[in-house]
Amino acid sequence: MSDGPLSSPAALGSALAGVGYLADVPLATAGYLALRLGRPLFLEGDAGVGKTAFAQALAAATGAHFVRLQCYEGLDASQALYDWDFPRQILHLRAVEAAAVAGGDKPDREQLEASLYDRRFLIARPLLQALERSPSVLLVDEIDRADDEFEAFLLEVLSDAAITIPELGRVAADSPPLTVLTSNRTRDVHDALKRRCLYHWVEHPSFEREVAILRARLPEVTERLAAEVAGATRQMRELDLIKPPGVAESLDWAGALAALGARALDPELAAVTLGAVLKYREDADRVRNAGMAALLGG
Repeated sequence: MSDGPLSSPAALGSALAGVGYLADVPLATAGYLALRLGRPLFLEGDAGVGKTAFAQALAAATGAHFVRLQCYEGLDASQALYDWDFPRQILHLRAVEAAAVAGGDKPDREQLEASLYDRRFLIARPLLQALERSPSVLLVDEIDRADDEFEAFLLEVLSDAAITIPELGRVAADSPPLTVLTSNRTRDVHDALKRRCLYHWVEHPSFEREVAILRARLPEVTERLAAEVAGATRQMRELDLIKPPGVAESLDWAGALAALGARALDPELAAVTLGAVLKYREDADRVRNAGMAALLGG
């Protein structure tokens, strides 16, 4: 990876800002240490605070290939590592047999079987892609959604930076991918996996930084509108909501308001655009009951 972003946490922060991600000092320091020490980085925090975007920005800032593995319940090793392209294997088998029949030859079954497991028929899933292509940033997104068994498997892959494909042999990374794991803390992740990683809790941004993020990502949004959206969103996070809005929702809300031609936020406009920032009816009702004028005043 490029030496520039690796010279200091501040240099990494500047490189991240250059690709549109405004990281605070603790997060930039965590990313710098993960790069320098070659350790996976485990990011926890509320949904929408920028954990996934951080991994994407880290790849862009360092010039690395970005690979994302989205976790979900039931995810297993084959879905994360590789699979064989069965339809192409069948076509290859039929083509070889047809050519042999046309030539009056009998196919060598052993040789034919071996040819079915050529690398060209292998479909690389995210983990194999990250091992085969260096340098790379591997995002294991929402690891808390995966099962315990997958956690144990992932720990083994991260420790070795290599896998074994029975038909082809061992595949090892030229340089281990920088791995960023994210969790929304829907369940506790095992200590064994966390111990392997550097850990950082990603906070909601400060008011000033959220305004800067809105202005950087949405240049069409006025400074006043950005400040009022950031202030209102910050107020919402203080309420007892099912899903408090994160930075992602702030961006959606500001973008929706800008699309309506708004240069400032008023109670009526805020009320009719709540669907951009709140995703549960109960949350929208709670915000309306709190009073839109009071929300904007805060």
